[in-house]
Amino acid sequence: MKQRIETPHAPAPIGPYNQAIMVGDLCFLSGQIALSPVTGQMMQENIEQETTQVLENMKAVLQAAEMDMTNVVKCSIFITDMGQFAAINEVYGKYFTDVAPARETVQVAALPKGAQVEISCIAVKSTL
Repeated sequence: MKQRIETPHAPAPIGPYNQAIMVGDLCFLSGQIALSPVTGQMMQENIEQETTQVLENMKAVLQAAEMDMTNVVKCSIFITDMGQFAAINEVYGKYFTDVAPARETVQVAALPKGAQVEISCIAVKSTL
């Protein structure tokens, strides 16, 4: 059975989707962009700030599912400029310090609201 995960500590969906869906021990987080859940504005002073806001939004959704970044097993990163990969990767690495999840990074033509980075993930509640 699907369970909707939602929190006011991450941006509300801007379309017909949920922040996350829980199915058993699996949590599927929708892509997060750098929208501030407080102001509704994009946090885009630089790519580091933008990436940090994306990951903080992910953390908030995971917390609503009673998980944290250590539960993440897979990330999908979408960026508009592969030239920013190193800066994004540096910030990303600060959030995954133990066993980093599997992932891919894909350059795309555009993202919602002019975002330069969007990250979605899958997390597992139980440990094997």
